[in-house]
Amino acid sequence: MQTVYTSLKVNNEIEICEIDSEECRKLIEKALLKNRISYYIRWPKRSIFRRNKEACIICVNETAKETAEDTIRNICSESNFRVKFLMKKASVSYL
Repeated sequence: MQTVYTSLKVNNEIEICEIDSEECRKLIEKALLKNRISYYIRWPKRSIFRRNKEACIICVNETAKETAEDTIRNICSESNFRVKFLMKKASVSYL
């Protein structure tokens, strides 16, 4: 027996970029909201090698990847922020 939800594709988030600056994060958040792109921010656990408190990873849906990438690249080129593009499937930590 299959339910209606069985055929739906889930867990299709992409880790699009890693940001070190809070100011850059705020600019990107505003731009993503303005362009109606759904996103979430993942805060990696701090370790010996990762001491920056402000470092975060922005994840978007796979269908909005190109639009989000263009938006983020435009912000980075205008404001000269350093952003590391990851472009990989988001790890599922809640299952």
